[in-house]
Amino acid sequence: MKGIILAGGKGTRLYPCTISVSKQLLPIYDKPLIYYPLSVLLLANITDILIISTPRDIEGYRELLGDGSRIGVKIAYAVQDRPRGLADAFIIGADFIGDDSVCLVLGDNVFFGQYFSNILEQAKSQAESSGAAIFGYPVKNPKEFGVVEFDSGNKVISIEEKPARPKSDYAVPGLYFYNNDVVNIAKNVKPSARGEIEITAVNNVYLQRGQLHVTLMGRGMAWLDTGSPNGMYKASGFVKTIQEMQGFYISCIEEIAWRRKFITTEHLRKLGEELKMTEYGEYLLSLTEE
Repeated sequence: MKGIILAGGKGTRLYPCTISVSKQLLPIYDKPLIYYPLSVLLLANITDILIISTPRDIEGYRELLGDGSRIGVKIAYAVQDRPRGLADAFIIGADFIGDDSVCLVLGDNVFFGQYFSNILEQAKSQAESSGAAIFGYPVKNPKEFGVVEFDSGNKVISIEEKPARPKSDYAVPGLYFYNNDVVNIAKNVKPSARGEIEITAVNNVYLQRGQLHVTLMGRGMAWLDTGSPNGMYKASGFVKTIQEMQGFYISCIEEIAWRRKFITTEHLRKLGEELKMTEYGEYLLSLTEE
């Protein structure tokens, strides 16, 4: 399975902070926001990754992450010259995807949970075997989100965007798993009234085929909003609190790569030495003593 991180857009809700820099390059506590969706793909054992961003920002990601070899994966880059909707990622990334299935994660989504890897594996398996898998996360204010309705077998009945009368309390986060059909589906989706290729339209095709499943994120999972200055602040506070209380780092891509055996202990030690003047580097070095 291939992985795509969509890190485009202008980040206007965060102006003036994002006038000259991509939102996903800003920090959530001690690491760039892009590390969090990247860690999702690593936790799903996806090592062939495409990052899509704007013409202005793409070089910033290339400078930060390089070709991925630093953490034992392959990272490629592509440009979305203007916002054309989330599903445009599958058109831009068609050659990258090739004949594989694909996971799309939005560059500003932050997830945390003890059993997150198991949840990812379940969704990955559903997509590869029977079409597509999205996620449902319980929220207090479902009217503000895309809402998924599902049956007892977690097969989706409906998806509605910001419904006046939500049919469930489960919002759909920016994390999606699809089989290879998604490329042709995206290419044949008609742009919406705002001129974008909507991910909801793609999901509705799978829904009509009876191939759209939902994996529920319940207690013990956190999905954090980073769409506003207040959201960024709260997400940073959450990460800081967990790391200080429990002693392990959230979305540390070097640690995940090491535990997944993408890199060796010696390589992890080298990465720690490069950052040894920081607490982050000290943490990496401490892992090598386990």
